[in-house]
Parts: sequence; C-alpha cells; structure tokens
Amino acid sequence: MPENRTGHGRTGVDHRSPFVVGVRQFDRQPGEMRETQLRVPAPADLGLDMIRVPEGSELDLDLRLEAVSEGVYASGTVTAQVVGECGRCLEPIDTELVVDLQELYVFDTSTTAETTDEEEVARLHDDTLDLEEPVRTAIVLALPANPVCRPDCAGLCPDCGGRLDDLPAGHAHQQADPRWQALQTLAEPTVGSEDQGRDARPHRQKEN
Repeated sequence: MPENRTGHGRTGVDHRSPFVVGVRQFDRQPGEMRETQLRVPAPADLGLDMIRVPEGSELDLDLRLEAVSEGVYASGTVTAQVVGECGRCLEPIDTELVVDLQELYVFDTSTTAETTDEEEVARLHDDTLDLEEPVRTAIVLALPANPVCRPDCAGLCPDCGGRLDDLPAGHAHQQADPRWQALQTLAEPTVGSEDQGRDARPHRQKEN
C-alpha cells in the first residue's frame, strides 16, 4: 500500500501542517546548509494563563537548516505577537516576542536514534521535519509567568484600586487608627437618642 503523503501517515507526521519542512535535497550529506523563512499560523493554546500568542496569528520563522552526520540541525529565530494582562495593574499587554530555536532532527538509522527513546529526541520522517513542538516549547519557555506592562509598573492602589501610575504623586488614603475606632463609635449619637432623652424628662402637670 502506498504511504499516505497528504495526512497522518504511518510516522504520525501530518504533511499538511505548515510546520512540516522537507529536507530531501540534503541527501544525507553533512555540510550542506540552506536558509529558509516561513510564515505560519499560531496553533491553539500557545501560551500561559496571563499571556499568550493568539491562535491563528502569524509566526515568522527565520531558519538555518544544516545537514550533520546524525541528521539535520535546525536553528534560527521565531517572531510572534503576544497579548495578555499586566500582573500588577491589569492593563492589556500587546508586544512582539523573538525567541531562539535550536533542534536536532536525527535519522532513524543514526546512532542517536538507536540509543534513545522516541520522545527523547526529534526525528526525521520521510525526509521531513516537524517544527511545531520545538516552536511551541521555545515560545512557552520564553513567556513570563507574571507579565508586566513595563518593569517599573507601580501596580494598583490597594484602597481605591486606581492605577498608581495614573494617580497624583503621593496619592494616599487616610486610615482611621483601629485603636480609636471603639471610642469614636461611642461618641457618635445613635438614631433616636435625642428623642429618647426628651421623653425621659419628667412632665410637669398644668396648674389649674
């Protein structure tokens, strides 16, 4: 039966994926090299809780593919647009991220492939390599778990919730001393206390 080259074949590689690159021209000769640029849509769930790459947004891959004795070494950069929320002031974040990419794809017949488990090292399948997992890993590892809109973001006022960078210098709220709170409560008249005081005075009978 001919191998399925348009979908998931026996190797599990989806040849329709934009992350799959053919390297047949290397002919397994170490020393060959070529540069390539790819623009691919970002896959789903690419990011962390507070910052991420929007699904379907453009990823720009600037790559160098080099033939080595064990397989093909891919290196270069990935540029992505990331969005999220500042962990201090909750303002939206929209910025560009550039990360390095380095991955060795080994031949199935190489010594490395024969001495490692399937998941330990990336492998070439039918003279193709799949960049999705290395790209995903490189981006996620570069994203901050607690992103900030800028390094010196002052955050939010704990009393009113206003953004401190937008408030006047020296912004503060007067805080009542809890040690005086009980005395202040006793000093405040209660509703109806004045009327009760009047009712408590003895009434003088009218003289006939």
